[in-house]
Amino acid sequence: MTRPIPSLPEQRTVTLQFDDNALLPLLYGEHDRHLARIEQRLGIKLGSRGNRLTLAGASARTEVAEAALRSLWRRLEKGQGVTTADVEAALRMAEGEAENDPRLPLQDVPEIRTRKAAIAPRSPAQAAYIDLLSRQEMVFGVGPAGTGKTYLAVAQGVALLQAGRVDRIVLSRPAVEAGERLGFLPGDMKEKVDPYLRPLYDALHDMLPAEQVARRITSGEIEIAPLAFMRGRTLAHCFAILDEAQNTTAAQMKMFLTRMGEGTRMVITGDPTQVDLPSGQQSGLTEALRILDGVQGIGVARFDERDVVRHPLVAKIVSAYGRADLQAAEQRRETYSGEQQGRRGKKDQDGTGK
Repeated sequence: MTRPIPSLPEQRTVTLQFDDNALLPLLYGEHDRHLARIEQRLGIKLGSRGNRLTLAGASARTEVAEAALRSLWRRLEKGQGVTTADVEAALRMAEGEAENDPRLPLQDVPEIRTRKAAIAPRSPAQAAYIDLLSRQEMVFGVGPAGTGKTYLAVAQGVALLQAGRVDRIVLSRPAVEAGERLGFLPGDMKEKVDPYLRPLYDALHDMLPAEQVARRITSGEIEIAPLAFMRGRTLAHCFAILDEAQNTTAAQMKMFLTRMGEGTRMVITGDPTQVDLPSGQQSGLTEALRILDGVQGIGVARFDERDVVRHPLVAKIVSAYGRADLQAAEQRRETYSGEQQGRRGKKDQDGTGK
């Protein structure tokens, strides 16, 4: 019997021409490393001659490469640089558009504009997240580390503060790891909890000059505090962020959500797969997502390993751990099922039926 020969993907060759030779080295990267990354990622061939760049390979892959290169060229024409991270981001966005990724907003890809920089999305999920941040009063950003959930939330808060649309930013995290050991750490209360809030400080310093961060913290325009400090307060006319929300209890999450006052926007970020609560205690984030599902005015942006914008290996690590968790869950289900069948068999042998 003759087996059918599998059809090869449709091949395509396209030539791009760029009209500013001075920008080409920035587009190609040092020693053409940006072109090499695109070749490696998409499995196509790129060849340059003068101001012409030829792309050859599977039709769908060359279309992604063309869209990514045109996006990078537009960055250069605006006076923005192109780094390896920008190349990865352009490829992710182009792949999302090619696949009609539902996480991409229908309008033009949004940006968060602070006085220091314009922050563009680096994945389809980030584009959808930025879109939600601009429209909804409460947004949940859920997914693995390295997807930009907290960073983009802080950027949106800074943008609204600089535009005068909120009076202050409130950044909070549960200090779960400290627990009762908090009292044994050196220093006053601020020095004890600062290590747990460091990622928030890092994001702020990317958006604002260091002296401005310090001045705004001193004046109260920016407040960074552990979650326990939120009880009994009403947060009005502010942009409030609860980070690492998977480590809140159900009571803590309800407490934070009900702090929302007039003119306030809230963002809750976390990774439900990295819960540090005591065994058997349900995450407040998981419960909130279930209870608030479908509530008008609340948006939920979901990220996965495809949206990790750190080193490419991080996405592979997240994916590998995800597969391991699924395998472990399946093994637990099989073990439980086997134990149940064993108990039923023993009852039948005993003739008790009990």
